[in-house]
Order: sequence, then structure tokens, then C-alpha cells
Amino acid sequence: MPFILRALPVAALALGLLTGLANSALADDDTALRPVKTFDARYRLKVNGWPGATLRHTLSHEGRHWKSAMRFSIAIAQGQERSRFLADDQTTDSLHYYSGYSLFGVGDSYELADADIRTLDRQTALVDLARRAGRDDCTQSDPCDLTFVDHKGRDENFRYYADSNTMLDAPAGTFETTPVVLLDPEKPDREVHINYHADYPGLIVDASYWKDDKRDTHITLTRLND
Repeated sequence: MPFILRALPVAALALGLLTGLANSALADDDTALRPVKTFDARYRLKVNGWPGATLRHTLSHEGRHWKSAMRFSIAIAQGQERSRFLADDQTTDSLHYYSGYSLFGVGDSYELADADIRTLDRQTALVDLARRAGRDDCTQSDPCDLTFVDHKGRDENFRYYADSNTMLDAPAGTFETTPVVLLDPEKPDREVHINYHADYPGLIVDASYWKDDKRDTHITLTRLND
């Protein structure tokens, strides 16, 4: 798999384990999702066997819709992905998705229109999961089902649960975070751990992809402008 198709999904939930929520029910006493807020962040991205990279992650408001975008480049590879979506108190809905990469000057790009996205694209899913996490009944003993479409529009299915909010140190500072763990039912040796910023849905303070009890990929927040 090309580096870009590993690196961007890691930032947006690690090696293709990106999530759109299809079946996560919110608690009856609090049905409103967390409000979406704009931000401009930088992450330090480390993938085993590759040089480290800086990844920019922005969430912006454009008229009646929102735009989430990630981009990075190193000497041998570069890539980006972005999505446009609608968000209100109850739902997050994908409108359009684009991703592209190049490795040693050779690459490809992918684009999904609204009709191609049956659940959520993975950039929109990153935001939607953060809006819901901690407000649902998804626990380690009873995780919730997750569904998203990958960069080619194919369905992927996972499970997730959230832990209680905790304070976490990162190069950009100390932040209150909402920890989320993603599970792949078909690959029980793999997990994704994400610490979302508690006040900015979609913003990652720290995230890691684990395989066979070893950390393969790590992202940490190095700068935040809101």
C-alpha cells in the first residue's frame, strides 16, 4: 500500500480504519451532537520504516457546508485528502470527498460524489465520531458498530468505544481529551487509539495504530490555531 494511503488514514484514524457511524445510538437525555468548530492544526506523523513528516489538518466553514482537509509532503511522497459535509445538532452528512497521493513521482487520485457515499467518507467520519464519542453508550464490554466508505467508496465495518475524558500532554500543550478505541472484528490483533480534543470535534491530540501489541504509527499535535 502506498505511503500516502497509510499516512493520511492514520491521521484520520489510522491505516484505513477510518470510521463513519452507522449504528451508534446517543443517550436519550442528550441527543445533540457536539458543535463543529474551525481549527488549523499541525501534527507530527511517524510511520515505522518511513521518515517523519508534518501533517496539516484544517476544518473550515464555507457558506452552508464545512470542509475538512489533511495534507503532508516529504522528499519521496506527498498526499492530501479533503471532504465537504453538512452538520447540524443531530447529524453529519457527507457531500463530496477527494484524495490524492504521489510516491517517487507516481500516484493516483480518488473522488466520491454524494451519491457514492452510502454512509460517511473518512474525513467527515473523523469529525462525526468525535461529535458522538462519550455521548453514546459504547463501552469496552459493549462497543458500537461503525461503518464508513474508503477512498474508493467501498464499505468498511469496525467497532469502537470511548473512555472518560482525561488530560493529555502533547508538544502543542496540555489538553482535555476524549479517548476512543477502534477495533477491527476481522483483525483482532489491531487497534487504533485516538485522543480527540474535547472542544474541537475532529481535532486529534494523539493517535496511534497498534499491530501485534506494537505501535506502528503515531500522530501527535504540535501546533493549534483556532
